[in-house]
Amino acid sequence: MKKIAILCSGGDVSGMNAALKRFVEYTLDKGMKPYFVENGYEGLIDGHIHEAGYNDVAGIISIGGTKIRTSRSERFKEERYRKKALENLRSQGISGLVILGGDGSFKGMQKLTDESDDIGCIGIPSTIDNDIAGTEYCLGVDTALNGIRVAIDAIRDTASSFGRAFVIEVMGRECGYLALVSALTSGAEMCLIPEIPYDLQAYKEDFIREKSEGRSYFIAVVSEAMKHTEKIAGWFEKEIGIESRMTVLGHIQRGGIPTVHDRLMAFNFVTAAVDALIGGDRSAVVCYDNGIFVCKGIEEVAFKAYHIDEGLLRLGREFGFK
Repeated sequence: MKKIAILCSGGDVSGMNAALKRFVEYTLDKGMKPYFVENGYEGLIDGHIHEAGYNDVAGIISIGGTKIRTSRSERFKEERYRKKALENLRSQGISGLVILGGDGSFKGMQKLTDESDDIGCIGIPSTIDNDIAGTEYCLGVDTALNGIRVAIDAIRDTASSFGRAFVIEVMGRECGYLALVSALTSGAEMCLIPEIPYDLQAYKEDFIREKSEGRSYFIAVVSEAMKHTEKIAGWFEKEIGIESRMTVLGHIQRGGIPTVHDRLMAFNFVTAAVDALIGGDRSAVVCYDNGIFVCKGIEEVAFKAYHIDEGLLRLGREFGFK
C-alpha cells in the first residue's frame, strides 16, 4: 500500500485537524504518500483529491473543525456516484481510505468496500453525540463537553445573581450522553434525557421544598432529543414560581480549540486506522473499547443501537434525575 487518503464526513468535530496532522506525518514515516479528499464524499465524487505534505498540516493541531472541510452527501447514496468516487481513487492510485464520521458515513463506507475489491476503508468514530455502538469514545466529545461546561458555569453566575431558573439545551440528536455528563459534572438540579424516564410532579415537589429551604436558582440541562426545552422553561415559571430563561447552546458545541484528550485520541485513532490498512483490513471501524483501540466490523458499529453506559445512567438516577 503506497498511497492512502483521508476524508471527513458528516458533522465536524474538534480533533479532526489533529487527526489530519497525525495522518500525514505517520503515513510519510511509513513510506507512503498521503492524500486529502476535500469536502467529504462530495469531494470524493467530484475528484477533489490531492497529495498532502507536512506544510498542509503545519499549525493546524490547535484549530477546531477540519481543514479539508466536510459534508453530507445525498449523491453518495446512489451507486453511480459511488462508482465515480471509486474511479477517482483508482485514477490517483489510492488503495486505502480513512474516513472520519458517524453511522451514516460508515454505512456509505461499507457500500464502497462492497462495490470494490481493491480499495480498503477504515472508519474513525467522530461525533460529539458519542452515540456510536461498539466504541466508548468518539473523537470530539471531550472538547464538546468542556465547551458546555464553560457555558453552564457562566450561566450559573447569572442564575445565582438574579435568582432564576435556566434551562440549557445541549446537542445529542437522539442520545442524551452530552446532557447527562454535563448535568452531572456541572451540578445541575435537573437533567432530562430520553434514556431516563422522568416525573415532573416529583421534580415539582422537590423544587418547591428546596425553594422553601433557601434555594434561589435552578440549572436544568435538557437534551435536544427531548424536543421540549421551551416547555420546561415555562414549567419553571408556572409550577415552581421562579423566573426562567432558556439557552440553546447550538453549534458552539461543535467547534473550539481541541482539548489535550481529543488531540491524543485523534493520534491514537489514526495510528490504529493506518496500521489496520497496512495489515490488510478492508472494511472496519477503529473503536476505543476497555482502554484499547481495536478494529470492529461495520455491522458491529453502524447497524447496532448505541446505549449509554449503565454506570452513567445509575449516577444520573442517584443524583435525583427522575
